Amino acid sequence: MEVKAYRFEDDGSIPNNPYFPVLLYKEAFAETDAIQSTFENNGWGNSWVNGVFDYHHYHSNTHEVLGVKSGRATVQLGGATGDLVSLQAGDVLILPAGTGHRRLEASEDFAIVGAYPDGRDYDTLTGKPEERPDSVNRIETIAKPETDPVFGTAGPLHTEWNKEETT
Repeated sequence: MEVKAYRFEDDGSIPNNPYFPVLLYKEAFAETDAIQSTFENNGWGNSWVNGVFDYHHYHSNTHEVLGVKSGRATVQLGGATGDLVSLQAGDVLILPAGTGHRRLEASEDFAIVGAYPDGRDYDTLTGKPEERPDSVNRIETIAKPETDPVFGTAGPLHTEWNKEETT
């Protein structure tokens, strides 16, 4: 499994996360039917199966994990000037609170499993000026999750996000 990390600055509309990078686990699941139960077994609940909105949005009150259950898609991370990332079945994307994301294109069979640490509820914000400074303040209070959604008490989330705590 390959792990990629992406870091995005606040672009004035989408705050992104100043503490934790986005993590992409390429080919994390060979059997995609296990994604939802793995997330739940590792403490990431309030899960759902659907797609990704086609407009920039973010969650200010929780981190989010997206596991690609089927198909493929291109998503943009980090807001209007962010990176384009190709996703395919079996990939996992961990989005720290505040990270902008949107779907640019997808296959007809594209479906993801979304979940949140400790089964938290989530807000959906779009970068409107009136969302600040409350959303930025909320993002700053969201701690690192206790578990990695794929690997539990071990895994790249722990090593990659701990690096950020020491810099």
